[in-house]
Amino acid sequence: MTEPVNAAPGVDAENPLLNLGFRIPFDRIQPEHALPAMQTLIDAARTDLERLARAPERNFEGFLDDLDRHTLQIQTVATIVGHLNGVVSSDEWRAAEGDILPLYSAFFTDITLHEGLWQALKAYAETPEAQALTGERARFLKLTMDEFRRNGADLDDAGKARLKDINVRLAELTKRYAENVMDGVKAFELYVPTERLAGVPERVQAATRADAEANGHPGEHRLTLHMPTYLPVLTYADDRALREELTRAYNRTGIGEGRDNRDLLPEILQLRQERAQLLGYRDFADLVTEDRMAGSGERAKTFLQDLEARTRPAFERENAELEAYYRARAGADAPALQPWDVTYWAEKQRAELYDFDEEELRPYFQVDSVLSGMFEVARRVFGLEVTPADAPGWHPDVRYFDLKNSEGEHVASFYTDWFPRNNKRGGAWMNAFVTGGPSERGFEPHIGLMCGNMTPPSPDAPALLSHDEVQTVFHEFGHLLHHALSRVEVRSLSGTNVAWDFVELPSQIMENWTWDKQALDLFARHFETGDVIPQALYDKMLRARNYRAGNFAMRQYSFGTVDLALHTEYTPQHGDVVAYTYPILARFAPVPMLNDNAFIAQFSHLFANPVGYASGYYSYKWAEVLEADAFSRFEQEGVFNADTGRAFVDNVLSRGNGEDPGVLFRTFLGRDPDANALLRRSGLTE
Repeated sequence: MTEPVNAAPGVDAENPLLNLGFRIPFDRIQPEHALPAMQTLIDAARTDLERLARAPERNFEGFLDDLDRHTLQIQTVATIVGHLNGVVSSDEWRAAEGDILPLYSAFFTDITLHEGLWQALKAYAETPEAQALTGERARFLKLTMDEFRRNGADLDDAGKARLKDINVRLAELTKRYAENVMDGVKAFELYVPTERLAGVPERVQAATRADAEANGHPGEHRLTLHMPTYLPVLTYADDRALREELTRAYNRTGIGEGRDNRDLLPEILQLRQERAQLLGYRDFADLVTEDRMAGSGERAKTFLQDLEARTRPAFERENAELEAYYRARAGADAPALQPWDVTYWAEKQRAELYDFDEEELRPYFQVDSVLSGMFEVARRVFGLEVTPADAPGWHPDVRYFDLKNSEGEHVASFYTDWFPRNNKRGGAWMNAFVTGGPSERGFEPHIGLMCGNMTPPSPDAPALLSHDEVQTVFHEFGHLLHHALSRVEVRSLSGTNVAWDFVELPSQIMENWTWDKQALDLFARHFETGDVIPQALYDKMLRARNYRAGNFAMRQYSFGTVDLALHTEYTPQHGDVVAYTYPILARFAPVPMLNDNAFIAQFSHLFANPVGYASGYYSYKWAEVLEADAFSRFEQEGVFNADTGRAFVDNVLSRGNGEDPGVLFRTFLGRDPDANALLRRSGLTE
């Protein structure tokens, strides 16, 4: 990690955010530290920028290398503050992040708009040394110049000023959007008697009963919109009115009084479009995808349209079969299937078709065993050793680990935080706190984290995960390994700093080991008996794997399609954003959607960040095609083949953005990706 920055005069030298070593002092970092630390770091970085712009002679080490390094601690501080606001959120942490965001956004905008720095960069690019650069250094120079151009370096003064205003405003709006979603989830709670949870697994009932008692409602059950509660109720509760109530509450997550994201969406979209056109692009999608594998918004659209056309026959067949199943059991006069019915009846159909209830698997997935087994998979496939370690965390649930490579070198450490809390944002994610790299002391290790909202322990049982949750844990670990195993010389090209339609390859490929019996036998053991998953239950699990695969795929296509429509076709003349997206999403819905469907007001992937996955949600499916094909090599050579694992580390996990992602893929697999690989695995084509 970079050396601690000395505090400026008048600033508390004990500010932990100004004295970051490898061990992050989460036990000492407070909201009031954020703003003075960010101001101090930005002031120091601006001085460094001026020095770089005026340097009479430039070479890689004294110019580009400094440009790569001088913002590292600023990024680390911003990440830490944003992280703490996401996992132990409070009014104080929200204010702290709100204070630093304008400074942070303005500073990074100023870098690419700095005329002296841009001229210095262009002058360096013309030097014999720059012309002779190869490998990662040459790629870094090219990508840096592309980034400057794409971020306004060639704009006139008025254009630069407007771009800076846009960037700062987008940071403010998207932060508010994210907070509104978090507040919406936090605001809802419903207390119900036990009889209303008929059909819901006992483990969920025990957890909600304990939660109710802890909140002053003994004898009742506390229901929330956190996934470990919400999904089981939607899937198993016989009480149709209860399923409807929770569905409607979830729909209101982003549209409640005082937290209505519908008011923010038009301005976010307008600012993104203005930004793109200011920079010379037709639309925001073309701006975003120019440096990604898709290359343009139109190519991303065509990719999704092709998948949709090839999947729709299976989608329509599945929905007709579910309708017939429902009518046969509920009667011809039963009400039409509604959004709160689909998951419930689909689970009943799956259980009957395959004699399989996914809850049967849960006792085999105790969270500690899952983690231990996942680390053992990493040891066998990639030669890694993961061991528990000690470091201060931000909550008692947090755990910390060291990771060593096959040579015994400490390459990374990471935190985990798996269970939901009222002051923690939803979903699952991986993030990088510190990006290591070469130094005079050797290759500095990385620091990352994995967070989620998995099924927590109950009073009567440890934390027992669903198979979907197990896949999520492996998925985030794939992202973590991409960060942790990076050996890229240029830190800006390290780890997950790759094209977003490539970044999901390392994460999604890890999910395959959660379906392999050899791998499952390493960790999927009954929490009471220690037995592995019986072969008969495993066979049922495999047979049910592609149940309603067409629906699952179409749901993902719908997110990517509505994303691209908003960022290529929507204009202010279309009016209400929710109304505009309704017919697009409805095309992919298995039953008619709620009339007031407001999904787009809670779609944090697109709107909780100035860019995030905006114009890039298609990348999940793009990368899924890549990983389905890439895993075929493991299937052919052995899922625990260490040579294959080493090839994946050498050609993908360690390379970051040091080479074109298409080249990395071809080097590992020996050919271009096969677009049919995903559809074949999902049972959607022969």
